[in-house]
Amino acid sequence: MDKGRIRVLASVTDWAVAAGVAALLLGTGRSGEHPGTGPDLLGYVLLAAGGLALAARRRAPLVVLAVTGLCAVGYLAAGFDVLAVSYLVAVYAAVRAGHRAITVATSITMLVALHLTALAFHDGPVGEAFAQARGTLEVAWLIAAFAAGEAVRQAERRADEAERTREETALRRADEERLHIARELHDSLTHQISIIKVQSEVAVHLARRRGEQVPETLLAIQEAGREATRELRTTLQALRNDDATPPRGLDHIPELVERAGNTGLKATLTIEGQRHDVPAVVGRTAYRIVQEALTNIARHAEAATASVRIDYRPDTLAIRIDDDGKATPHTAPTPGLGLLGMRERVTALGGRLRAEPRSERGFTVQAELPVEQMS
Repeated sequence: MDKGRIRVLASVTDWAVAAGVAALLLGTGRSGEHPGTGPDLLGYVLLAAGGLALAARRRAPLVVLAVTGLCAVGYLAAGFDVLAVSYLVAVYAAVRAGHRAITVATSITMLVALHLTALAFHDGPVGEAFAQARGTLEVAWLIAAFAAGEAVRQAERRADEAERTREETALRRADEERLHIARELHDSLTHQISIIKVQSEVAVHLARRRGEQVPETLLAIQEAGREATRELRTTLQALRNDDATPPRGLDHIPELVERAGNTGLKATLTIEGQRHDVPAVVGRTAYRIVQEALTNIARHAEAATASVRIDYRPDTLAIRIDDDGKATPHTAPTPGLGLLGMRERVTALGGRLRAEPRSERGFTVQAELPVEQMS
């Protein structure tokens, strides 16, 4: 379930609980004995307000704690002998949020206020006995609400710690596997590629010394060996990266465009919208998309120009890379590891990717990455 649906469900649940408590308080108030004079309306308003205030208990637990406490004292003073159910729920929410000391202090003040109000409402020995009985009942319920909130808070804390431990374990295993792959690649490929590269260069050198024409296939092998060596070195560096250096992100895209321009490609960068912070994983994905797109343009597109456009939207980061290369609407793109990797990165974030020839000429890569933060 995505974050938006979770928030909507939580809000609906909060309002349902608040409405249910308000209805319970109003029903209890109507069924009980209370004066039939003017304060009736005020008492009903305070009963309803105390219940409905619980809708904000997740966002502002301490404010709700104070409001429900004042409402309870108010409707008791108005003659409504109703248990402060809304205050008990607010105590549970405040303790669950971690505000234990403030909740204890507020509850003590609340008990004193309710005791004095009960004494004032019921005069004489009967009133004192009523106040003591009421106070005993309220203390028991407060302890139960406090214990329930603390139990849930501890359970959530242990669940968070367990999740953190699982993530740390997964990251450690991923690092170990990454280093293992790097060692295997180094041991199995580096030596063989180095031999191919050296032998092809020696063959080219000897042919030129003898004045012979160097075969195109030999030159292609030589260039392929050099390129494979560069690619393997880059791959091994990436695999062995232990995050000692900051990850690449949106701030490094201008460097990509500048480097593309140094190869003879006329590359431009345009940034639109109100710039705002985005999750680090979104920034890294945006960087990799631009990097892969510009690399493909330089290697395969035979393009003269390329444009990179980044659009900051309220809930989306939109990226578009266009070139004027040889691709036409009638030529289907050849699926390669680069495009596959881009699509996997975008899909993992819940975004969308479109990579296809343009209608006039050239190729376009468009990505939309959601930037909504996890709560």
